[in-house]
Amino acid sequence: MVCLVTGSSRGLGKAIALAMGSRGHQIVVHYKNSRKEAEDVSSMIPGSIVMKADVTSATDVKSLVDEVVSRWKRIDVLINNAGITKESLLIRTSESDFDEMINTNLSGPFFFTRAAGRYMMKQKSGHIINISSYAGVKGKEGLSSYSASKAGLIGLTKTAARELGRYNIMVNAVLPGYMLTDMGVEAGDKAKVFAVQESIVKKYSNPDSVAEFICYLAGTSGISGQVFNLDGRVL
Repeated sequence: MVCLVTGSSRGLGKAIALAMGSRGHQIVVHYKNSRKEAEDVSSMIPGSIVMKADVTSATDVKSLVDEVVSRWKRIDVLINNAGITKESLLIRTSESDFDEMINTNLSGPFFFTRAAGRYMMKQKSGHIINISSYAGVKGKEGLSSYSASKAGLIGLTKTAARELGRYNIMVNAVLPGYMLTDMGVEAGDKAKVFAVQESIVKKYSNPDSVAEFICYLAGTSGISGQVFNLDGRVL
């Protein structure tokens, strides 16, 4: 399978790319700024390629997807993982910060889904997996823009599943849980403590375990429009 993992130079995206690559799939390691890190990931995956794109640019995204299909003649799995977060109370959130969150976490997956979906429709197969968040379902103090973007991504997932299902394209969302990746580590100490306190198993999520689940999901058929909670926190 040809698999494109956005934001795969580090964190969960890196874990997903490595897990998919270990199964012999052809992997596109995507990055925006961290080329060295992306090349390091690619060096561990035989036959993989490194590609740059700004996920907030529809032109960049289309060019990247077009190049992937030009190289391998198809695209089988798209994993919309690239995302950002920034803590701020709603009344203190600037318009620019809100726009940046929506553009990266929601518009980016929309651009990739639209671009890849057109090719998947022609080949009559494909699987799109969107990395959403517990915050997109339950909301979270200090994360109004992040929660809004991830809630929107769940809505996009369900609608895309309905529209693309007739072409044998599966679209699902995964809530990976709180992980001590770069994004999780950068959060405040209060958020880290609260995530464990809320968990019924009193643990953070493990990126490698999440990646294993995503590999399994990517290989299934007939499962679409679902939101999979891999968190120890009960919805």
